[in-house]
Amino acid sequence: MFLTTFLSANLQAECECLWEGSFTDVQAATSLVVSATVVSGKGNSKDLQINQLLRGKETFPTIRVWLKAGDYCRPEASLFPTGTRWVMALNRIENEVPGGFNPNTPNVSYGRVGDYVLSSCGGYWLSNSEGWVTGNLVKAPRWVREPKMTPVLLDLVAAFVAGDATVDALVKASKVDPALRELMQDTKAFLRE
Repeated sequence: MFLTTFLSANLQAECECLWEGSFTDVQAATSLVVSATVVSGKGNSKDLQINQLLRGKETFPTIRVWLKAGDYCRPEASLFPTGTRWVMALNRIENEVPGGFNPNTPNVSYGRVGDYVLSSCGGYWLSNSEGWVTGNLVKAPRWVREPKMTPVLLDLVAAFVAGDATVDALVKASKVDPALRELMQDTKAFLRE
């Protein structure tokens, strides 16, 4: 009896969603696409300083993004440490959700109207390191957050979001150049000697 109750309680807290696709598949249906830096966090929220607005409108330079709590299909807040940079495709919270705010846990909630949520049901976020982006960008395996790929310039991702670059251009940019791969393998072999 205890085991059944324990298992059913754990199953109820799990998110259930279908994979919606890589970043190239999901970004167009979101409210806002930004390149941003995590500046702070509390509970299941992170505050992001917008570095570049790729699509959508936002009047504030800093936005709040609500992440995993309960069975919400969102990534864990711990995946986004303060100081890290990301490209995120976000959905704006337009309506209050019944039971979405618990006054006993004010830092853990669904989120506030006007803030944003980040889904975990697709490639909604990409890591950004000095203008080079990696993650489930284009035609990557389902549920793989960091597939093997060559980092792609943020400017090319921004051009895609704006409609000025194609999926094929992103695919080509994300493939490792065979000559470069051979050079890297030769270098590794040389360093081992």
